[in-house]
Amino acid sequence: MPSVRRQFAAVTAVLAVSVTGGAVISPAFAGQRDAVKEATATGYGGAVSTVDLDATVAAIKVLREGGNAADAAVAAAATLGVTEPYSAGIGGGGYFVFYDAKTGKVETIDGRETAPATMPTDAFIDPATITPANPAGSPYRFAPELITSGVSVGVPGTPATWERALERWGSLDLDKALKPAIEVAEDGFVVDETFRQQTDENRVRFEAFPATTSLFLPGGELPVVGSTMRNPDLAATYRLLGDEGVEAFYGGPLAEEIAATVQSPPKSPTTTLPVPAGYLTTADLAAYETLDREPTHVEYRGYDVYGMAPSSSGGTTVGEALNILEPFNLAEMAAPDALHHYFEATALAFADRAKYVGDPAFVDVPTEDLTDPLFGKERACAINPGVAAAKPVAAGDVNSYDGVCPVAPAAAADGQDTENISTTNLTVADKWGNVVEYTLTIEQTGGSGIVVPGRGFILNNELTDFSTVYNATDPNRIEPGKRPRSSMSPTIILEDGKPFLALGSPGGSMIITTVLQTILNRVDLGMDIPAAIAAPRATQRNTATVVAEPAFTAAYPGAFTRFGHVFSETAEIGAATAIEFDRHGRMTAAAEPARRGGGSAMVVHPSR
Repeated sequence: MPSVRRQFAAVTAVLAVSVTGGAVISPAFAGQRDAVKEATATGYGGAVSTVDLDATVAAIKVLREGGNAADAAVAAAATLGVTEPYSAGIGGGGYFVFYDAKTGKVETIDGRETAPATMPTDAFIDPATITPANPAGSPYRFAPELITSGVSVGVPGTPATWERALERWGSLDLDKALKPAIEVAEDGFVVDETFRQQTDENRVRFEAFPATTSLFLPGGELPVVGSTMRNPDLAATYRLLGDEGVEAFYGGPLAEEIAATVQSPPKSPTTTLPVPAGYLTTADLAAYETLDREPTHVEYRGYDVYGMAPSSSGGTTVGEALNILEPFNLAEMAAPDALHHYFEATALAFADRAKYVGDPAFVDVPTEDLTDPLFGKERACAINPGVAAAKPVAAGDVNSYDGVCPVAPAAAADGQDTENISTTNLTVADKWGNVVEYTLTIEQTGGSGIVVPGRGFILNNELTDFSTVYNATDPNRIEPGKRPRSSMSPTIILEDGKPFLALGSPGGSMIITTVLQTILNRVDLGMDIPAAIAAPRATQRNTATVVAEPAFTAAYPGAFTRFGHVFSETAEIGAATAIEFDRHGRMTAAAEPARRGGGSAMVVHPSR
């Protein structure tokens, strides 16, 4: 039987290609050299990988002018707020992971959104459904009703994250870091097919709000592919933040406008969507703070893997799955057998995620237990190498484990997720050896759909990441001031204390499996990082079916029948970015060659 490394090489060889010539640079960067959209770049002096050419160019420009990785990451993120406004922006939040070359430590910022202080636990219940026969009522339909609302909007954390990142690690002031994004917002970016398609998919939601219609449906029509999209309102908002600091976001007239927009969404008189009002106030904005957190850490195949701790479930779930897989020699298995183990490990880790992980300010999250190699070893006992377990599988017992296989399982965990697949991710490294992995989002593609009038950005619908119906035993239950559980998984991997690989992805709860599968592709299965990203994906999140891309099911026809896995398909899973580092200082930046229209990778000094 050929090894999994050779089998995967055959599957992915045709996929690991660069996408070039298909992207047009923003007019703001028309003179920028090397401004060609490519999925892979190798060289020295710094590297950047994002989902968007303009964002990558903005970050490279900062690096070439002497800025560091933190500076460049903020510049890229701000530019993504212009060119990827349906995935990220100052109306949302995220998680920032930083490797400090001076200290050799990985540090993180939790910039997740928070629930307003007056948010009730039944906020997602539609009052129209409360009857004598149903006194508790039923939640609003998730899409489009609940997501298109003020009640879904959490207190944004992105501006505060940028300020904190620059304060801790940056060399630029916020006004300078925002400069490239301001230029793109004023001069415009070129509309591509992905942007037009996302606009079309959200047309009914966007038409519910005059400010959103005016910005993204000019003249009431979809933007034309090849046309230039400008956002002078966002440029002015960025200037305000640059001049006055993020205090101008969390206080003053802008804060008043955000709160008013959430509490009384400015609807079109013709919309049929209910658009329930929200609870966010100026006091909530003024009280918002990012949190410096210790990263999660596990060892895998001799590497140190660092991730984002709760309120994100990314670090614990990726880490636990790696611990579960550690006892198995995936490299010597046939490809279907290795993937079967991957599916079973992620199902087990997702069961524990559902039972234990929430905001640690409100829930006693057993992070150390979930990332304990002994707990992972005991969970690995549940994997039958020849048969897929019936899903959902049971959660493990963090109060009683010793690495020995238990006699009987616990009750199955309910792991229903409401996270949307939209988000964005970026990876940056500088010439001094600092590394940033940053995942940020406004949740749904198009967030809440609500643009703050005259300000140029969409507000998030991040609170729909809470469980929609309150349950006192659910770690992800709605509570005032709480951060909803996230799956964002910005990850930095060290080898002998030095960066080996940094990676992350958008994709809702599929972020976790995208990051994990990419790590396995690179570390266990012998792929280089461009191939590891390009490889077809599948995700098992403790559900009845394995969700796979068409290319995955085409690559392994009938191969999983003997295990009992059942598959369903989705067009794409994730959109990863990564940078790999060799021992001689050379960096390989890698992005998607095709997913989401292809990403953009650049280095400061390309290899010749």
